[in-house]
Amino acid sequence: MVTNREGSQQQSIQQLVDASERIGAVGSPSTTSQLTIDIFGRAADKKLVGELGIFRYAQSGKEHYALGQITEVMLRNVMLEQAVGRGIVRERERWDAVHGRQDTHTATMNLSAVFAVQGNDIQPSLLGTVPSTGTSVHLVDDELLLALLQSHQDEIFYLGRLYGSKPLLPMWFKHFDTGAKGAGEAYHIGIFGKTGSGKSVLAKMMLIGYARHKGMGIFILDPQGEFAKGMRSFQMPLDGFPMGLILNSPVLQVIGRSYKVYDIDKLILDRWEIFKELLIRLGFFERLGIKWPNYQSTAADYVEDELRRRSIKLTELNRVEILHQVLDFIEEPMADRLYAQESGKERVKQLAKQAKNEDDVRDKWQQISNLFGGRQNAERIDNIVQTMLSPTSDQARPIVIIDLSRHPNEISSAVWEEQVKPLLIQRFLQAIIQQAERAYQGDRSLNTLVVVDEAHRLAPRERVEQERWAAIKATLSDAVRTTRKYGLGWLFISQTLYSLDRDIVSQLRSMFFGFGLGTGAELQALRELVGGEREYLKLYQSFKDPHSAFGDQFKSYSFMVLGPVSPLSFAGTPLFFDAFTNSSEFLQKNRIQI
Repeated sequence: MVTNREGSQQQSIQQLVDASERIGAVGSPSTTSQLTIDIFGRAADKKLVGELGIFRYAQSGKEHYALGQITEVMLRNVMLEQAVGRGIVRERERWDAVHGRQDTHTATMNLSAVFAVQGNDIQPSLLGTVPSTGTSVHLVDDELLLALLQSHQDEIFYLGRLYGSKPLLPMWFKHFDTGAKGAGEAYHIGIFGKTGSGKSVLAKMMLIGYARHKGMGIFILDPQGEFAKGMRSFQMPLDGFPMGLILNSPVLQVIGRSYKVYDIDKLILDRWEIFKELLIRLGFFERLGIKWPNYQSTAADYVEDELRRRSIKLTELNRVEILHQVLDFIEEPMADRLYAQESGKERVKQLAKQAKNEDDVRDKWQQISNLFGGRQNAERIDNIVQTMLSPTSDQARPIVIIDLSRHPNEISSAVWEEQVKPLLIQRFLQAIIQQAERAYQGDRSLNTLVVVDEAHRLAPRERVEQERWAAIKATLSDAVRTTRKYGLGWLFISQTLYSLDRDIVSQLRSMFFGFGLGTGAELQALRELVGGEREYLKLYQSFKDPHSAFGDQFKSYSFMVLGPVSPLSFAGTPLFFDAFTNSSEFLQKNRIQI
């Protein structure tokens, strides 16, 4: 507690500011968005870039406190900039009367937040005028931030510390509904960075922040199994666990959230398109002598039409008599429709007749059809989505993870990745959007965040030739424009910024940028979003590659963030921070006791 019974909140904050370290004073030129800070000599050798500065000023009869992050420090020595000075240094190699003595350090501070304080009332405000030169600028510490944000402490969540510094950067992750701790609307989020930049770990920490809201749904499309690995038989080691496993069952249990992980073994498939694709890719038609891909695709269409004509449901396909009916149909009349030459017709008819008594054909049919029938611990896709999106009055909604990294042994990895997986992803996307539309018609907000990993593969900027992947891109591009009003937000995780679909990027409200976007087309795309401010981009480009560190203990995962994710960012300027690298510290700072 930073206040006492006799003193007001205003006096307490003023005392904390006065007690904090003075590093400089407001100089010239300065504007209402960017200030020049004349650095004091005693602070000239301090690490200042990335630090959060604060100064006090009066505006409209109220005490105000403005905060901003220092993005650049400049050294000037006027004497050495003149030709005479340079000539002296050239001849003497050193000019003791000038070197060090005539140096001036100035810092650029970009304002991110302003607070008006009157008594115990603290409200967001704006810098409506530039304070006079000589106004003292102090360094911000954790105690001062706690005092400014005391009334919002139960909303604050921490992902790390100010860039290269010690104070924690307060953030908040509000649910998408109205009411307490709510944003009142859904918004879309992007996390970008090269492989190894820490973006997946950052996403997991953010999801824990959102998961504290028990009424908020979280749905994760996990193509690579990144988010599911912390859920499978997780054992808590005595010395903590890696940050890569921060999203795990013990943590979710402490914050009161249940979860469900579905892989292909726990899904009941329910679309004819997927069934036909599996028939082709698992070699069912090839075993019957239909070898050309175009013929196999046509054969699959014929089989679907025949089964639908007989009113046979997907859930009934695992019956042996259904297989015999299909083989009879292939033998007569499908073979005649498919081939013009007698040799082709006879080959297929003969193999179809023999297949009725062959175990490998029956086994292959069963492998496929079992994915569409009722199985223990397996659920239909529509039911999974409906359960996740449906509000509950007495318990928290389950967090749902769809793990598509595992494929049946009968399907090769290449076929799974390029042919089957996109069908499953599209099926889930369609189910989510359909449920969202129904909820909107019922005047109900979904209050749900959908996480899409590997977004640059699902919705690339360039034209997609493969039909199935093109359908996913079109669905996602349309969803970001339409689902926000349903209370449905999207979190896209991508290795690149430039390669992600433009329509998606333009709809993002909050964006996190990790290491690896500082050159070429990526830098140009970043410049367009940040607004071309040189200081921000130069500070971002100073991020170190985590894998260049001498050891794991020296690794840092730095991010630049844009958007309303912090009570210190309502001015719309970027903030810079280093994400936590220790799971115990992350849990402790966010009051999660395991």
